[in-house]
Amino acid sequence: MAHGVLEINWQPSFGYAAPAPGRYPWHWLWDSCFHAVCWAALGDERAVPELRSVFAHQGADGFVPHMGYQRDPRAAVGVWGRAGCSTITQPPMYGHAVRVLAEAGLPVGDLAERAAAGLRYFAARRRGARGLVRIVHPWESGADDSVRWDGWAGGPFDRTRWMQVKLGLVRSLEVSAAGSAVANASFTVHPASFNALVAFNARELVTVTGDRDLAGFADELAGELGELWDPQAGTWPDVDDHGRAASAAPTLDGLLPLLVTDPGAGGPIDAVVRRLADERWFRAPFGLAAVARDDPAFDACGYGRGASWPHLNYLIWLALERHGRRAAAREVAGAWTAGAVASGFSEFVDPLSGRGLGACPQSWASLVVVPYCQPSRTVTAALARPAP
Repeated sequence: MAHGVLEINWQPSFGYAAPAPGRYPWHWLWDSCFHAVCWAALGDERAVPELRSVFAHQGADGFVPHMGYQRDPRAAVGVWGRAGCSTITQPPMYGHAVRVLAEAGLPVGDLAERAAAGLRYFAARRRGARGLVRIVHPWESGADDSVRWDGWAGGPFDRTRWMQVKLGLVRSLEVSAAGSAVANASFTVHPASFNALVAFNARELVTVTGDRDLAGFADELAGELGELWDPQAGTWPDVDDHGRAASAAPTLDGLLPLLVTDPGAGGPIDAVVRRLADERWFRAPFGLAAVARDDPAFDACGYGRGASWPHLNYLIWLALERHGRRAAAREVAGAWTAGAVASGFSEFVDPLSGRGLGACPQSWASLVVVPYCQPSRTVTAALARPAP
């Protein structure tokens, strides 16, 4: 079914799988990175054009917009002030995607350099407090309704009001002459999750390119994250623009520094594994909850407020695998698979009932196949024909 979902959402004129054409017809940065990983796992050469689509609007400074409007370049000019793409970015999953494609025997030459330029942008233009990378809008986090942003919500969380706040934060962006958002006086935060993903993707790319500067950048971010671990809260807090620990709300994405934690750092790893296996925290029958289940903010059906997300399950599974926690990884994969099947490959899932939420079927739900597939090393021959 995973391949079928990607197939029906594939946009041959633009070279990417829409997340869900009826609801999400546009191009999203990290969605397509995850789609490329899925295509590669399934042995389909469309992994290459899918990843290439991520860089369609990359700027001369390396900046990669989080959205592209290939289907209608003027669709969101009123929001971003320019045609074709947005002025903010998203977690740079292209470093990981390049490694996955390379290991599958797919050609990644110029894509590796484009990915390196995207990561160098963060090192050059977005480092702030403690040397960590800042984001300038909640949308950049990929978890834009997270309880970690509730301090900006203007009162008890209300999704309609929060959307208006987010639109207002677009208007306060500071954008460079190249069209890249670089700052926001109304929203500056250095999230543990975003920094973990920048460091992780830099390290992934280095396995392909050997870039020592990127390796050093990744090590610096990982080192700072290591200093931030809070054993009492059982998570990594975000950092404000003064370098102080800020929100440490118990969110699943707040555990993503596990991806770059030193294997010898047993304390954080053991504590995270315990929380992932605890039903008071994140364990649930149909995938990991996005917010700890005993937290007052937990909402099993809430967008970013507790529902289970395919990409977060994938990233946690990947981190567990890389730390050799195979039993814990199998537990995550089993529940996540149950949620994908029960929901019909939905955008996100009620982790308690398996009910599908959001768009259905959603392309990144196909990530569920990755734990059960070995990347095909025979797809290169298929590349003799033109890319779709």
